[in-house]
Amino acid sequence: MSTPLLSAKGLRLAFGGVKAADGIDLDVMAGEFLAIIGPNGAGKTTFINMSTGYLRPQAGRIEFDGQPILGLQPRAIVRRGIGRSFQLPQLFTEHTVLENAALAVASRLGLWSPLAPLLRPAWREEAMDLLERFGLQGVAGSRADALNEGARKLADIAMAVALQPRLLLMDEPTSGVAAAEKMQIVETLVRVLRQSGVTAVFVEHDMDVVARFADRVAVWSQGRIAALGPPAQVLADPVVQRDVIGISAHA
Repeated sequence: MSTPLLSAKGLRLAFGGVKAADGIDLDVMAGEFLAIIGPNGAGKTTFINMSTGYLRPQAGRIEFDGQPILGLQPRAIVRRGIGRSFQLPQLFTEHTVLENAALAVASRLGLWSPLAPLLRPAWREEAMDLLERFGLQGVAGSRADALNEGARKLADIAMAVALQPRLLLMDEPTSGVAAAEKMQIVETLVRVLRQSGVTAVFVEHDMDVVARFADRVAVWSQGRIAALGPPAQVLADPVVQRDVIGISAHA
C-alpha cells in the first residue's frame, strides 16, 4: 500500500465550546484531487489552517511525505512543498498580474528584495509561462484589482503554483465566481495542476464541481468526517443530500 502524501491523525481543536476538529483522521494520496464539503462552521477551513501552520491542534499529528510538520511556521511548510490559496485571493492589487506572478517566482528562489528589480528577464519569462498555462496572458499587464473574480482566483492559484508545491490546499476556489465561469475556471486549474503533478485538496460548495472533478469526497460535520469516498457514492448518501446538499429525502 502506498504511503499518503499528507496524513492527519486524531486532530482535535476547540474554540471555547465549539469543536472545530473532533478526532479528524484523513490520508491524502499523491496525485489525487480530494474535495472537502460540509455546512458552514463544520471545520473545513480549520483543517486547511492546521495543515498549513496557521493553527495548531490541541491533539493529534500531521505528517507530510512521512515527516511531521506540526509546529512549523507557514513559510517552513511552504518550503516543504505544501501551498495554499485562500477564499479571498491574496494578490498585490496595486501591481500587475505579471508582477504578482514574478514576485511569487522570486520568493520561491529567495532572491527578491524591495530594492531589486521585480521583472528580471528570467523571472518575467517564468511568470509569463505560468500565466499562459492559466490562460491569463491577456491580462498580464492589468492591475490585479481590475480583474473579475474568476481571473483573480486563477491568478491567486497561479502564484501558489509558482512556489512549485507538491500539495495545494484550496479554500473555496469558486467562491464568488459567476456561475457561467465556474466550470471553465476549475477545468483550467485542474488541467494545470495535473500537468504539474500537484496533488490537490479543495473546499467546495458547488456539488456539480465536486461531482465532475473530485477523485474522492470527504464530508465534514461538526468537526468530524461523516463520510469519505468516491463522489458518486458520497453525493448519493441520503444524509449527505439532506445535511449538506439540501435535498429532502421526499423531494
